Amino acid sequence: MTRGAGFHWVGDGFYVTQVIPGPYDLTRAADPFLMMDYHAPYHYAPTDTPRGVGVHPHRGFETVTLAFEGSVAHHDSTGAGGVIHPGDVQWMTAASGVLHQEYHEAEWARRGGTFHMMQLWVNLPAAHKMDPPRYQALTADRMGRVDLPGGGVVTLVAGSLGDATGPAQTVTPIELWDVRLTPSETAELAVPVSHHAMVFVLDGQVTAAGSTIAAQHLALFDHDGAALVLTAGGEGCRFVVLAGEPIDEPIASYGPFVMNTRDELIQAVDDFNAGRFGRIG
Repeated sequence: MTRGAGFHWVGDGFYVTQVIPGPYDLTRAADPFLMMDYHAPYHYAPTDTPRGVGVHPHRGFETVTLAFEGSVAHHDSTGAGGVIHPGDVQWMTAASGVLHQEYHEAEWARRGGTFHMMQLWVNLPAAHKMDPPRYQALTADRMGRVDLPGGGVVTLVAGSLGDATGPAQTVTPIELWDVRLTPSETAELAVPVSHHAMVFVLDGQVTAAGSTIAAQHLALFDHDGAALVLTAGGEGCRFVVLAGEPIDEPIASYGPFVMNTRDELIQAVDDFNAGRFGRIG
């Protein structure tokens, strides 16, 4: 993926490229991750009217937003909301259904600056798609941390590594880690063999199993060993590890709804049109 290739606007505040499923259908290989929208570093001019996305629904999955640079304000129909700043993560379990909106935080918008974020859609198993919605505001000071022998650092949002555990409460087992390695450092990161595992490189480049992963590229791993073995390039690197236990259930999707059957999608649309997702404000 090259900067500018495949990028599009979501609302007027998020200039993203869809990495998952992307040009190839990774739905099964990436399970339980349904989608990754990556907002590469992009400069926004100051404005008194925050940019973003207005009220819209979700049902049947979770949205997970990682803030690297910039700040986003969120409000939803459960009454939850807040601002995520650099280093924070917003984990919203839509489940049976929510309405929400996302905008650049007002003070940040007035200053303008570089915006850099990632949003994931994480599937829910059939048994939990109609659970009550839940919102987790995960601040940077709550994240798990592992200091690697070579000087690198692993920041844990979800899952465990060694004695450290991320703060996110997940419905199914998931590892979501932000990793920084020093120049030429090699890290061995233990991920359960039964989990699908991917790495998305934010900065620098990474070598794994004899192949090089460039910045803004995703790599899927045939995870048949005890650890992901990753080596940074000569200038160091930063990447995100996304891994999880596959749900392996039928997927039926329509816009902001992800269920298991067409009938469930029809019900989701009917419920939304009937106002059963609640309201904001």
